[in-house]
Amino acid sequence: MLITAANSILVLVDLQQKLLPVIWHKDAMLGQCLRLAHAAKLLGVPVLGTEQNPAGLGHNVDQIRSACEITVTKTYFDACKDGLLEALPPGRNSIVVTGCEAHVCMLQTASGLMAHGYDVWIAADAVGSRKASDRDAALERLRQNGTRLTTTEMLIFEWLRGSDHPRFREVLKLVK
Repeated sequence: MLITAANSILVLVDLQQKLLPVIWHKDAMLGQCLRLAHAAKLLGVPVLGTEQNPAGLGHNVDQIRSACEITVTKTYFDACKDGLLEALPPGRNSIVVTGCEAHVCMLQTASGLMAHGYDVWIAADAVGSRKASDRDAALERLRQNGTRLTTTEMLIFEWLRGSDHPRFREVLKLVK
């Protein structure tokens, strides 16, 4: 099964100023989130963000804030319980979830979306936790629960579908 740009929404979970410095491989993970957000924008995929208790963890980093059309502020780890469902654009059923921390807010948000009938995709190279073992355990649990694990590059090329896409050259620059 392939994902389409026309049916997708990208959700960037808690890429916050005070949280990112302690995330394992944070630079690579953040880079993949930004690459995916830029490709999404070029291909008409809505981009939403979440922030967990921004009074304590700060807001999302500037590049993420500017990439998001809407940012949902939350106190629940599952953003679905704090307004994410209401913020999702209608008519799209595939939700790509990335961000932090994989074993807490990202996992609980992805699980909440699945419980509400969404087809959830996880860009495995665009998620992080403080420890690699927590990240890996979260990805395995999500896979077992029915999410579709993929990578940033796989998603981008599936959204494009072919080299005849009118934005192919622009998007290709993000991959190279």
